[in-house]
Amino acid sequence: MIAKPRKPKKCRVPECGASFVPKVSFQSWCSPDCAVVIARNKQDRQRKSLASIERREIKVRKEKLKSRADHAKEAQAVINRYVRLRDAHLGCISCDKPASWGGQWHCSHFRSVGAAAHLRFNLWNMNKSCSQCNAHLSGNIMVYRPRLVEKIGAEKVAWLECNQDLVRHEIPYLKRLKAVFTKKVKRIEQRYERGQSWVAM
Repeated sequence: MIAKPRKPKKCRVPECGASFVPKVSFQSWCSPDCAVVIARNKQDRQRKSLASIERREIKVRKEKLKSRADHAKEAQAVINRYVRLRDAHLGCISCDKPASWGGQWHCSHFRSVGAAAHLRFNLWNMNKSCSQCNAHLSGNIMVYRPRLVEKIGAEKVAWLECNQDLVRHEIPYLKRLKAVFTKKVKRIEQRYERGQSWVAM
């Protein structure tokens, strides 16, 4: 039986692309030089794949080593970002600086994390503040309180002030909190990028 002649192929090296007749069915290179290039590209892909697997494993190991405090810190950072975006159209909760002020904005807790750790993630308790009021005037509470009453109502402010619940934020809750607010932040940022205004209800 006469063997059928092999059909020409195109060299798999992008920079070459020459047409050739393969000597064996699996051949994808037109010359020894191109064979070397293909072999090196394959090695590079394998190295990158191994490096990617190693990075994922390191990430998993680091995640397992995180303490509850580490998770709380990460969740807090994401929610702080959300609050600053939520209140982007507002000025400082504790002074007369307008939304157009060019300094650094913080997320200020009405009741501090140290005094009321159970309220550290409560959105009524978190509002946009200028860095001066938050960092140097401890929130400037004398102005903060009446403006918070205007913003959310006297009943909610009274609830914040009287709340003495004992709450321990466990790691699964903190992870879930971070994931939820990461998505919220992305959605708001995308709306701003599209030029759409966003105001939290």
